[in-house]
Amino acid sequence: MAKRIDVKDLDIYYGSFRAVEGVTMSIEPRSITALIGPSGCGKSTFLRSLNRMHEVIPGARVSGSVILDGQDLYGAGVDPVSVRRHVGMVFQRPNPFPTMSIYENVVAGMRLNGRGTRKAAMDEVVEGALQGANLWNEVKDRLDRPGSSLSGGQQQRLCIARAIAVKPDVLLMDEPCSALDPISTLAIEDLMDQLKKDYTIVIVTHNMQQAARVSDRTGFFNIAGTGQPGKLIEMDETSTMFSTPSNQATEDYISGRFG
Repeated sequence: MAKRIDVKDLDIYYGSFRAVEGVTMSIEPRSITALIGPSGCGKSTFLRSLNRMHEVIPGARVSGSVILDGQDLYGAGVDPVSVRRHVGMVFQRPNPFPTMSIYENVVAGMRLNGRGTRKAAMDEVVEGALQGANLWNEVKDRLDRPGSSLSGGQQQRLCIARAIAVKPDVLLMDEPCSALDPISTLAIEDLMDQLKKDYTIVIVTHNMQQAARVSDRTGFFNIAGTGQPGKLIEMDETSTMFSTPSNQATEDYISGRFG
């Protein structure tokens, strides 16, 4: 389970445009790393590069390396689908498959991967994933209902259950609470804290309080101006970043003077 990621000299391009430049960072296992910074500075692009999701956009490419537990995810012959099996993604807006039941939503990833045919084994995975997402007690009597029948906060936890059902090593979350109310946000934050015992978690957030509350380490991205690439300005323990950042731009952003 939880594995370390080492990123070195990563540049991310869309065609000839360099969106992110020169990112080097280590992401520790069994911890939450938050990525903060103003809109358009490449945080989500960088996050998506960690499981090669950005490649679904034509012309997207990277240079540099992303090493997961000793393997370069961009190495020759590495299958992007296999990468996404190990590095799961939870998106900004809850996106359960609307025509599928709660049960089918959870096992969708397993079916795609050609795993899971025995009913008893599938039942076990569904219960385990929903318990892992703190959703089991709320839905165990209506697993055949559509996933879209749940509230927004429940739908996001269903998406987390779907992501962890395939037992990834890493969980990426792109602003997972931005579409949710404060009570649902708190539920997701509590859940993240529990999940980090088993997973390496990376979260993009615009909510400074959230970054301060949930993360162990924080990375601040910034951009010099329109058309310029986003860069990692600094990264440190979250407590240090929010009390004594080493870069003035970080301090200005965290204190609300810009961004």
